[in-house]
Amino acid sequence: MTFHFAHNNFNVTDLDTSLTFYKEALGLVEVRRKEASDGSFILVFLGDGSSKHQLELTWLRNWEKGTYNLGDNEFHLAFETDSMEQAHAKHHEMGCICYENEGMGIYFIADPDGYWIEIIPEKK
Repeated sequence: MTFHFAHNNFNVTDLDTSLTFYKEALGLVEVRRKEASDGSFILVFLGDGSSKHQLELTWLRNWEKGTYNLGDNEFHLAFETDSMEQAHAKHHEMGCICYENEGMGIYFIADPDGYWIEIIPEKK
């Protein structure tokens, strides 16, 4: 028996804003979408075009709490890039860098709902 990563989920408060962010910041594109027949939720799966792993964004119509409780942001996704310098410049321009660890050569960006995403150099 084997298991393979399929997707991770982030709940979002504004689906269009999140889709725009993930396209601009990380180049993720919509792979598929599922909408509840009663309009209560929308699931959008994003892909990077090179791996099977996807990010599922979930929008809930009746979410009344405003924001999601993300704890201490100790959980996160990580993305490798083949150009840390270009990626850092792009994310700096977008104003989404929320933490940098220069000693480790990594940094984190925050999405519109406050989820942290680690940016790491490609392993060679």
